[in-house]
Amino acid sequence: MGRRNSPLRQAIAMAVLLAAVFLAGLPFCSADITPSPRSVSPRKPRSLPWQQPSPPDFPSTAVPNGIAGARRPPPSSVPPSSVVFPVYGNVYPDGFYYVSINIGDPPKPYFLDIDTGSDGPHPLYRPAKKRLVPCEDPLCTALHESTNHEGGCEIPEQCDYEIEYQDHGSSIGVLLSDSFALRLTNSSLTQPTLAFGCGYDQQAGPSSGANGRSATDGVLGLGNGKVSILSQLSELGICRSVVGHCLSRQNVGFMFFGENVVPPRSVTWIPMSRNAAHGYYSPGVAGVYSGKQQLGVRQAVVFDSGSSYTYFNDQLYQSLLSAVSIDISKSKTPLKEAPEDKALPHCWKGSRPFKSVLDLRKYFRPLTLSFGIGKAPALMEIPPENYFIVTRQGNACLGILNGDEVGLGGLNVIGDISMQDVMVVYDNERQRIGWARVAGCGRLPKFANTPL
Repeated sequence: MGRRNSPLRQAIAMAVLLAAVFLAGLPFCSADITPSPRSVSPRKPRSLPWQQPSPPDFPSTAVPNGIAGARRPPPSSVPPSSVVFPVYGNVYPDGFYYVSINIGDPPKPYFLDIDTGSDGPHPLYRPAKKRLVPCEDPLCTALHESTNHEGGCEIPEQCDYEIEYQDHGSSIGVLLSDSFALRLTNSSLTQPTLAFGCGYDQQAGPSSGANGRSATDGVLGLGNGKVSILSQLSELGICRSVVGHCLSRQNVGFMFFGENVVPPRSVTWIPMSRNAAHGYYSPGVAGVYSGKQQLGVRQAVVFDSGSSYTYFNDQLYQSLLSAVSIDISKSKTPLKEAPEDKALPHCWKGSRPFKSVLDLRKYFRPLTLSFGIGKAPALMEIPPENYFIVTRQGNACLGILNGDEVGLGGLNVIGDISMQDVMVVYDNERQRIGWARVAGCGRLPKFANTPL
């Protein structure tokens, strides 16, 4: 159930690269496990993981990496490094971004997206039974807390999970541990044992794409809960609890764990909001402007690289549509509505097809998010190319959608389209979020991880 162009799928996408507390999952998985009786009984509608509280903090006596029998690594004089992954994909026409991570011994590449499905590009992941994480493990407790899992484990030797999405797709599986082959920016290679989900029963929802198929093997969730891969790597001393991404509209960008890739200057920082809704990363309340025109009152904003498009609540969305209409009316070259183009709800065509989204700068004003108060607010500019797409037909379509129509409950979600060619950093160590507009995200830092 990869992130296609369905607004519903994008709205409920679980954490691409960032928002969910769920660590990583391979739905195309065949493990030596005992299927839970829960998988053959009628499924209960469950809340999304993002609607649950963050996983509880465990006392210092908890197993550090969540794997039974593991020991905390000895103190090292080597400072934490960083891990960089190329990010492939685009907002349009594919509608998803993914990374390739090497798992197992010998390591094999798996493509991890923000969502699940019923097929994948690589052979099934087939772990040995010794890779099962037992129910008593602290990470199993954290996983159950984050997914609202009821009833504990049917079998003590394995940690079961069940997730149901808002579009009625679902994934049932178990928690496993295996080695991840990671090349660090200090040029060394590390193979930590990390926990992740292995799905054995997938049900595709109606928004999962043709035939319920996916171009990826699984999901990657990078929240800061105990169960996330980021937290596991930080606990092992491999990297700081910092994650970021630079998504490119040219099909290749990068994602990173750790702070070594973050530029020392040019980043605009804002404190993370302690009241972020549903566990999202949030820079707090912002004023939204079209040019110099403020669109309604200041409202809470969250960042979610699990959504291809940006979503405004109905009040803000209607104000945006009015501002777009003003821009069109003032244009020297008239634009006409293009209802025949079904790529997105609102599309316009020019006197001739648009060749590039950059052509739209002459028609529409940039949007600006203004965070903080006082004389020096933190500003994030969203130029027209970061809130419009140009379709295969050469039309311009608005890439900001009405979140109320897809059940976002008033949330204002800044998605991938508005973060293209911007390095966005989520610094859990210092509880801050930063961004810096760059010339392009296609230039990868050294020692980026690639499929083996």
